[in-house]
Amino acid sequence: MRAAGRVAATLLLVGSGVVPVAAGLTIVVTPERPAPGDIVLLRVEGAPPDLGGEWQGTPLRFFPMGTALAALVGVDLDVEPGRLPWLLTRPAGRGRVVVGKGAVTVGPRTFETQHLTLPPGQVDLDPASLARVRAERAELEAALASSAPERLWRGPFAVPVEGGRPTGGFGLRRVINGQRRSPHAGYDWAAPRGTPVLAANAGRVALVAEHFFSGRLVVLDHGLGLFTHYYHLDETQVTAGASVPRGQPIGTVGATGRATGPHLHLGVTLGGARVDPLALLGLTLPPERP
Repeated sequence: MRAAGRVAATLLLVGSGVVPVAAGLTIVVTPERPAPGDIVLLRVEGAPPDLGGEWQGTPLRFFPMGTALAALVGVDLDVEPGRLPWLLTRPAGRGRVVVGKGAVTVGPRTFETQHLTLPPGQVDLDPASLARVRAERAELEAALASSAPERLWRGPFAVPVEGGRPTGGFGLRRVINGQRRSPHAGYDWAAPRGTPVLAANAGRVALVAEHFFSGRLVVLDHGLGLFTHYYHLDETQVTAGASVPRGQPIGTVGATGRATGPHLHLGVTLGGARVDPLALLGLTLPPERP
C-alpha cells in the first residue's frame, strides 16, 4: 500500500485546525492520499477494546492486527476528489465520546472510456427484462446487507483464476451501442470456458444466482462488510451459506449474462463501496501473531 499518514500522542492535525485525540493513541492511515477505488487501512495503536467509529457516517468495523485495532475502508469508484471525514469513539455513560477525528483527502483518478457493441436486447430492455433486472438488483443488495461480524479471511487475497489473461477494465466509462452506461465495477481475466474459478480468500457463500447482466454468479462474504463477486460463470460449484477456504473451486469461467466472450469478472465491495480488485489483491498487512 502507498505512504501512510501517522498521528501520535494527544493532537491530530486536520487541515489548518487541531483536533484532540485521546492520550496514548497512535493513528495511522494508509494510503495518506487515496484515489477512487482504493482501500484505506485505518490502524489505531493503543486502542481500547471497545473502540468504535465512523467513516462518512458508515460504522467502522475493527479487527485485531498485532497490537493494534484496524479497519478497512473502501473509496467508491465514483467518489469525487475531496475530503472524507472519519471519527473514533468509545462508550461513555449512556452514549459515546469522540476520542479522535480527521479526514482523508481523496485525489483524482482518470478512467478510460470503452465502446462496446452488443445485441439490442441486452441493452434496451423490454418491460419483463427490466423487471427482472430490478428484482435481481434487490436480491444482490439483500445479500450484501448482512455480513459476518468477524473477519473470515486470513493472509493475502489471491488471483481467482490461474493462467487467465488480465484484461482489467476497473472503472471504465462504458458506452454500449452508443449509449452511456454504468461504469465497469470489476476487473476481468480472459480464460477458456471451463477454467476453474477459485475463492480469493476464505469466506462464506452469500449468494449463488443467475442474473440478466452478471450471468451465473457467486458472491463471497469475507466478514466486516467485505465481499468478492465472481460473474459470468459457466457453472457454479458451491451453495449459499457454505464456508469456503482460500483457493477452493467455486465455479468455472464462462460467458453467461451480458458478456462478449469467456472471462471472469471479479468485483469487490467494501462497506458498500465498489473498489478496485487490484487494491484488494495488493493488500498487505503485518503478520499475525501466533
